[in-house]
Amino acid sequence: MFADLRVLVVDDEKDFLEMTVKRMQKKGIDCVGVMSGNEAVEKISNENFDVVLLDVKMPGMDGVETLREIKRIKPLVEVIMLTGHASVESGIEGMKLGAFDYLMKPMELDKILETIQDAYKKKSLQEEKIIQAQIKRDLARPC
Repeated sequence: MFADLRVLVVDDEKDFLEMTVKRMQKKGIDCVGVMSGNEAVEKISNENFDVVLLDVKMPGMDGVETLREIKRIKPLVEVIMLTGHASVESGIEGMKLGAFDYLMKPMELDKILETIQDAYKKKSLQEEKIIQAQIKRDLARPC
């Protein structure tokens, strides 16, 4: 189910971050956690991830700024915004910038996993469409 999936969790709440990463790893997901937007951008720049769970409210680079940078660097990475603070404005802003979904903390692990799986499917379909378009383009070129 999650064989090739790689997830980055970004949250400044250490307990939530460690618990989420540990629970996902127990489910067989390759999961890494970082505590800031800057660390997330660095990880995204240097490594491949399929889905990012991103806290909205963080000191320094907040979730919306981090989302903007992630989408600039790797547009196909799906980002799920997380917040413990109901903020309609940041949710709308995140969705406009290309976030896959917006979840309220605390949430059940099953809900997170279901949303991650849906995001991963979307990313995989987009990658497949790109590959098919490249193949079609290459076959159309005269020899």
